[in-house]
Amino acid sequence: MTIAILDPFSGIAGDMTLGALVACGLDPEWLRALPASLGLDGIGVRIQDVARGQIACKKVDFDIPPQSHGRHVAQIRAIVARSGAPTPVRERADRAIMAIATVEGELHGVPPERVHLHEVGAVDAILDILGSIWAFELLGVSEVYCGPLSLGDGTVEAAHGTLPVPAPATLKLLEGHTVALGPAGSGELVTPTGAALVHVLSLGPPPRAFTPRRSGFGAGTKDFRGRANALRLVLADAVLTTRDSAAPDGGARDTLVVLAADIDDQTGEYLAAAAEALRGAGALDVVLLPTTMKKGRPGVRVEVLARRDDADRLEGLLLAGTTTIGVRRWPVERRALPRRARTVLVLGHPVGVKEVSLPDGSVRAKPEYDAVRRVAEATGRPVGDIFSLAAEAAQTHQYLPESAPVGAVSAPDGGHAPEHVPHLVRSRNQV
Repeated sequence: MTIAILDPFSGIAGDMTLGALVACGLDPEWLRALPASLGLDGIGVRIQDVARGQIACKKVDFDIPPQSHGRHVAQIRAIVARSGAPTPVRERADRAIMAIATVEGELHGVPPERVHLHEVGAVDAILDILGSIWAFELLGVSEVYCGPLSLGDGTVEAAHGTLPVPAPATLKLLEGHTVALGPAGSGELVTPTGAALVHVLSLGPPPRAFTPRRSGFGAGTKDFRGRANALRLVLADAVLTTRDSAAPDGGARDTLVVLAADIDDQTGEYLAAAAEALRGAGALDVVLLPTTMKKGRPGVRVEVLARRDDADRLEGLLLAGTTTIGVRRWPVERRALPRRARTVLVLGHPVGVKEVSLPDGSVRAKPEYDAVRRVAEATGRPVGDIFSLAAEAAQTHQYLPESAPVGAVSAPDGGHAPEHVPHLVRSRNQV
């Protein structure tokens, strides 16, 4: 199995990722033909050999003619949907675009469907996101991991003025990943597009053992004296561990870690907040269990299920976020059934459905509660009614095509963004 390891010692951006992929064997002619294949005419692709800190790198630039308007998120998702890329590529690219739109919408107080990418930034982001994800597929990469990200420092100029580095949207997209500020004087090193790629592709920190097969560097825009402004990419063979073993009748077995702490001096709302913070930081699951402590005192056991590479970091969060003075840990083996995310329409609204394949070959599907509640609030119908309608649609396989963008407002092609809608502009490394 081929894995990819991103080494963002000088940050990550869309152009850096594409450059590193070319350095690791991506066909340059495929990349040059990408804009036309997406219906983005008149765009040139320049692939150059450059040096960054005396290291040979590949530099990718898109020559984008002046654009008369930007694009709504719905229009960008439509370009991805009709791209001809394999279904997993389209799904990941769509998730990356929606991740950017969601965090920008939250920061500016608007729905993600109203987020708008202006002019060159829109085309740039489409090519960087879809091109990078598709390129990993073409190189046969099954899993992507990411090392610690250098964020840079100072400020950056965006459509809404001067922002601190890292930009607010970038930082939200990197929640749960290991980051570090600096080096000093570097400016912005991780762009929202680069952060979105990490957000949807990375499974976490690199494995401790792997067999490197090929590596290369993608250049950033600026050239620092005495320091390479580049992204290193390593293609490697995975070393077989128990994480890769398969159950005889379907599913996969993972070797994970359980962290546990018993607490009797913290109120429920603060324990719930700590559990939510652990989930947001990458815990696979967090449960709160009633227990009985010394002298018959009622207490709560917090159990955290974590990947081995995340266990130390999550243990620190458990110690910092609760009143416990000790954490126990032990390895466990988990069997995970194959699952996939599907979508059905209920009263004209999309509802996500989790579909799980059972060992006997049958399939079990369950509508996602948050989506059910959202549709119930939008339609004024009881949540039970929405759940039943969604479950019936799933049972009769009334799924939307996996490549179809859902949940986005329609806007005529070439339409302008409404007033007071955030603009996303940066997919290039700014240093």
